[in-house]
Amino acid sequence: MKTAATAGGPARPAPPADKRKSVTGTRKIVAAGFLLPALVLLGALVVYPIGYSLYRSFFDQSGSSFAGLDNYKEIFTEDSILTAVKNNAIWVVVAPAVSTALGLIFAVLTERVRWGTAFKLIVFMPMAISMLAAGIIFRLVYEQDPDRGVANAVWVGVHDTFAESAGFPKAHPLPLAPLKGGGGGSFVTREPVAAGQQVQLPLVGVAAEKMPSGAKSAKAAQPDDGKITGTAWLDFTKGGGGRTNAIDAKELGLKGIKVEAVKDGKVVASARAGADGTFTLPASADGAQLRLPADNFREPYNGVNWLGPSFVTPAIIGSYVWMWAGFAMVLIAAGLASVPRELLEAARVDGANEWQVFRRVTVPLLAPVLAVVLVTLMINVLKIFDLVFIIAPGSAQDDANVLALQLYRSSFGTDSNPGLGSAIAVLLLLLVVPVMLFNIRRMRREARR
Repeated sequence: MKTAATAGGPARPAPPADKRKSVTGTRKIVAAGFLLPALVLLGALVVYPIGYSLYRSFFDQSGSSFAGLDNYKEIFTEDSILTAVKNNAIWVVVAPAVSTALGLIFAVLTERVRWGTAFKLIVFMPMAISMLAAGIIFRLVYEQDPDRGVANAVWVGVHDTFAESAGFPKAHPLPLAPLKGGGGGSFVTREPVAAGQQVQLPLVGVAAEKMPSGAKSAKAAQPDDGKITGTAWLDFTKGGGGRTNAIDAKELGLKGIKVEAVKDGKVVASARAGADGTFTLPASADGAQLRLPADNFREPYNGVNWLGPSFVTPAIIGSYVWMWAGFAMVLIAAGLASVPRELLEAARVDGANEWQVFRRVTVPLLAPVLAVVLVTLMINVLKIFDLVFIIAPGSAQDDANVLALQLYRSSFGTDSNPGLGSAIAVLLLLLVVPVMLFNIRRMRREARR
């Protein structure tokens, strides 16, 4: 019989084989007992729903008649679902790539600055916000009104810095004013003007808050021999009162409005009104008609319709990148911390510049981490729902549609079709599975190294 030696003591008999088998069997039973609750939950919450969704996808809307592959055919023939498939493809290609690229850039750059930790904290902070809260935030950011939406406030500010801002979009003369319609949105004087004449150009229809900053009380222009002078002003007295076609004390000049002198269809002179509305034209304007060109009355530039059909998907992807670039940065920074510094220094000693070190050394060494981040984000965007549902307005929701949103609309909408919704769920599963298998194979390959 086999024996086993004990430290400092005599040899003792080894346990019999059947007893060893009994201990091993007991351990397996204990392990199975601990795993059983998790397996039951996994089956109830994952396996059963998947199996039932697959089963339900072969039945019609009521669930009483077998429909075969009709629901799957509808996925690839219904315009709204095809839009969802196309948008999902855009999401999978763009969102993970941009988030990973920004995360890589942030991770590399923050290693070289003293306040890198603070910067990482700020970039990562959006991850602490729920998708619902982020959707509400960006719904406000993308508001069309520049006074409410941050994106358009910035865009309009930049535009107005390099382009002439809007003038007086609602301004117009009263019926008895010395102005009449000149075509194309312009206004002209009823009679030609003469040198030395003082011209009055009264307009109404401009809200007080829309008046240019710095506008002053209107005043009558001083006559100037050989020249034409005049005043363009808002012929409206706040609180009532005042005289039509006459300058009153509380009325403001139309600062910056453009006045042109036109002869035979050609502009011979032009001027802009000062803060008090006065302007002066040279002698060449003698005998011309004065015109307020349509440029004075165009609608102000209101920015970009971020949530319109053309830009709604890129706008929502931008909000996703804002949230997940920090996630990518943290993972990549952790991988970057494990990169051997001697390899980077050796490349620099060999004459490589910083771009070459980054492209030929840093990125290849970070390839496993980049793959993890990219695949994780791809799986995440395949199931994107919250941001699209919250940010896209009802008028643009069809243009921003994605598969998860279409699944919700088909399953729980006013004209719900659980069979079609189940088919979309199965399609989503089939799209996610290859990415997950790729990730598992990559992890196993890394573990064998």
